[in-house]
Amino acid sequence: MASQEEIKFLSNPALGQQRKKYCRFRKFGIKHIDYKDPDFLIQFVNEQGKLLPRRITGNSLKYQRRVATAVKRARHLAMLPFSTDLLK
Repeated sequence: MASQEEIKFLSNPALGQQRKKYCRFRKFGIKHIDYKDPDFLIQFVNEQGKLLPRRITGNSLKYQRRVATAVKRARHLAMLPFSTDLLK
């Protein structure tokens, strides 16, 4: 019979752990989010054209609001579509 210590080494120790989310804007020091750059903004939009929430992107509240404003401005200027099928 295997003891508890032997079983611990048979399983993957990082199996249940998730990586810590971080705000990419704070990490890389990005101060301004350009609404005229649709290739960058498309990272924060899903396939249907909806904004991804903070819990998925890992953005802080301040930068999530700025991303939302930039995406809305880009949609208004027809740089990003309002709704689509399979955007990415």
